[in-house]
Amino acid sequence: MSHASGDASTETPTLPQLYQPKQPALSWGAKIRKKLKAVAPFLGKFRPLVGQCCHQCTPESLGQKLLHKTPSLGFQNLLCVKETHTRYRGWLVRRVCCVLFVLGRKVYASSVGDRVNRIYSTERLMPAGRRDVREEEEEEQRAGGAGRIVSVLQTVVSPALLRLASWMLLKLFRLMFYSVQVNLNQLATLHRATQLNGPLVYVYIRQSALDQALISLTLFFHNLRVPYSVCPVQVRHGWIRAVLQKLGVILLPQHAATEQQAETDSSYSLIMTSLIGELLRAGESLSINVCVENGHGGQWLARVRQTVTQGLVPAVSLVPVGISYDCPPQQDTLPQASMWSVLRFVFSLLSGDHRGGVRIHFAQPFSLMEMCDSGKCRVDGRCPLQELLMPVIQHNRMDSIFGQKDVSWLLPPTYLPELPQAEREMTIALTLHLIHSVTSSMAVMSTGIVSCLILHKHRRGVRLSVLCKDVCWLLEEVLFRNFDVGFAGSLVEVVYFSLSLLCRHLLLAAVPPAGDPVLTARPEPNALLTLCQQCELLTLVFIHEAVGACAVSAMLREVAGCGGGGEMEFDVVLGQEELTEKSLQLTHLLPVGLIPVPRATPVCDYWRRQGVLSWTATDDPDQSSDSDCEEQDKRSYKLSQPPQCPELLFFLCSLLSTQLRALCWTIESLHLLPLPLTESVCVTQLHTHLRNRAQLDKVHHESSSIKLVRMTVRTLTDLGVLIEDRQTEGVYLDTSPVFLQPENKQKLLHFVSQFLYS
Repeated sequence: MSHASGDASTETPTLPQLYQPKQPALSWGAKIRKKLKAVAPFLGKFRPLVGQCCHQCTPESLGQKLLHKTPSLGFQNLLCVKETHTRYRGWLVRRVCCVLFVLGRKVYASSVGDRVNRIYSTERLMPAGRRDVREEEEEEQRAGGAGRIVSVLQTVVSPALLRLASWMLLKLFRLMFYSVQVNLNQLATLHRATQLNGPLVYVYIRQSALDQALISLTLFFHNLRVPYSVCPVQVRHGWIRAVLQKLGVILLPQHAATEQQAETDSSYSLIMTSLIGELLRAGESLSINVCVENGHGGQWLARVRQTVTQGLVPAVSLVPVGISYDCPPQQDTLPQASMWSVLRFVFSLLSGDHRGGVRIHFAQPFSLMEMCDSGKCRVDGRCPLQELLMPVIQHNRMDSIFGQKDVSWLLPPTYLPELPQAEREMTIALTLHLIHSVTSSMAVMSTGIVSCLILHKHRRGVRLSVLCKDVCWLLEEVLFRNFDVGFAGSLVEVVYFSLSLLCRHLLLAAVPPAGDPVLTARPEPNALLTLCQQCELLTLVFIHEAVGACAVSAMLREVAGCGGGGEMEFDVVLGQEELTEKSLQLTHLLPVGLIPVPRATPVCDYWRRQGVLSWTATDDPDQSSDSDCEEQDKRSYKLSQPPQCPELLFFLCSLLSTQLRALCWTIESLHLLPLPLTESVCVTQLHTHLRNRAQLDKVHHESSSIKLVRMTVRTLTDLGVLIEDRQTEGVYLDTSPVFLQPENKQKLLHFVSQFLYS
């Protein structure tokens, strides 16, 4: 906290007393701890500097070096509020220090004033046919209704209510989490950015209903302006809406059931654009969440961009925010009806497996204007996925794969129809860039590392001693890729703490009297889905290597028939051109959140460092070459067999197997759907079929999540397998006539399954 004394602000984050579940985990948990040997702390040698802005798109923002101007201030637990954090001392202060601390925080009050009049007098609402919008709203209010949109414009931040809500959130989060760690250097950077670069717009990827509350609480505790936030779900209960609006939450109008329905209302779209302009012109901060599955949130970035280009504000800085949970809350919806529903909502949060920690990273702010004017961030010239992959799938033609796939659905034409095409493409590019920036800023938690190893490297079980060695190995690989981790301490503390949080999803397969305990995942849907959710970030960390491994596996299936889990007893030479083509094919199949971005270090360098690949000349594949990649036009890769191969290869392939298996199951289930169906109904029915398929499989329940179903439907729509029919009541999906033919469907299934490791 910005005003805390030195001992409070520089203390090293340590693991608290471990949370002990109320289940039989206590019995085997004690046995596990006896087998753990104390080792020296393995962190502190190197902590990567995360959150730096892009050196290509925003070199000037990077040149400000806001993250380098102060020595390391360490981390701080927001939930640890002490007497020293207040101006007072004494016995009574120690018992009411939370209240005194909240009362001592600075609040930037805002008022509605004549905001409504200014919004309705803007140029975009003044043309003929727009004046009646205001009159309709006023008539509805006089008739006793709340108004369709006017009530949304009266959102404001009430200082008294903000202090009360912050105190309540502090108490709630103390019951849910053992710590909420923030980087004090990053918060000092935000203080400097507010003085240099105008309003701040915080962008994060939505994971739960608590994300925005954590961001607001962090900023409030450090005397930063609490941002106005956008809520993408409908809240209908009157008093809940009133409270949220007094806390700066921009809600959907009551007449709209979903965000999509609200955005198709031209009056709402224009008024929200004017509202964003008014807020930024008044110096207010904004908080926007972006959904990786469907791109929702991009329209708000477009409105921020419009505000800057129209000159309403001279500059706006974007701040990617990465939030990492030891145990992500499962509750993802807001209460809708009554006090009883609110109590159930709170109880569901408190009764979950949330006694882990939270790490919040605020990346370096960068200029929106610089990003857009640099010319580096662009998406023009992209091709539909159908044009990129269909020639490969149906005719095995490779000439079409060298390009980037179109992702125009991130900002569909029904959103902001008045937006020029160039601005729409710029917003899509900005959305993609921010998704990558947010995920790069997220910290890898200890539960994610342990879950990844158990689910993808030791699916059949692992001894505790082997697990500890692999935790150290995977930690080094994560830090090597400039991803931070959200934990510290000794190996004993980290491993035991992770297993304590994950014990409900694990089995102690065997405890020999003088041997290591053997751990494995519970063969239950909820356990496997939870472990898969925990290790999603690790897939992003190793996405380049995972794509390369799956491409190698696909080529091995073709040339040697050894892409499965068997032992490889001979060396294999793979052509670079063919390997590149396979990698591109798989990259096009990946959802937006997993698309690799170009990097300076080629993937082949990682394979060379691990001893898996070595260079050979194409004309003489048996003769090794030590020359660099750039010195030869044609090269081949020699797949060697060091001690960790093929185990390393299979581990990396397994990271993408969850997504690829879900796509294969979806293709197999299309003929079971009574198409055409609305998009939401189609997703629901496919989710049911995938769960049934997982029950038959009895192993891979992690491939049946609703999130994966949404992503596979998006991929099949982009491929042209599913055809969209936009009607007034919604978007309907139907199967393309081409893929009603069994041979074409089989070609598609074969194309996807070639990359699947099982």
